[in-house]
Amino acid sequence: MTENKIRVIITNNQKAVKIPTGLRMLIRRCCHAVLELEKFEGPAEISVRFTDNEEIRTLNAQYRNIDAATDVLSFPMGENGQYDINLETGAKILGDVVISMEKAVEQAKAYDHSLQREVAYLTAHSVLHLLGYDHTEKMEKVRMREKEELVMNQLGLPASSSYIVES
Repeated sequence: MTENKIRVIITNNQKAVKIPTGLRMLIRRCCHAVLELEKFEGPAEISVRFTDNEEIRTLNAQYRNIDAATDVLSFPMGENGQYDINLETGAKILGDVVISMEKAVEQAKAYDHSLQREVAYLTAHSVLHLLGYDHTEKMEKVRMREKEELVMNQLGLPASSSYIVES
């Protein structure tokens, strides 16, 4: 198997939440796991930005006409499997992931799991959007959730409670 080079560019645009040690590496592992799960071919580039509720609210209003803070936004650069190419590296530019660290902290508390798991989950969710997944229909939502949980399990961050009833 050829090694696909995946470049994950992470920037921190907020001061509300201290970024835990190891979180950047976890995000990189998460991006790799999603692309591996989806059998993505060739080199790729993903940008991940940490922000606060104020900035993500502005972006949500600007791009989705929803004047509210949200947990994560995805800005795919590709369409129908066609991506812009970074001319220096030859990598397919998949797009941008913007995570509100304030929302991630709130949701980690609400779901009673670690901030690391919440950020990894938001990253997996968003990278699936970059690859063209959506959750406007019920079955799409279920398929997306299954893929997110597969990635979480692979990263050693399984859900504490599952939507699937075990027999």
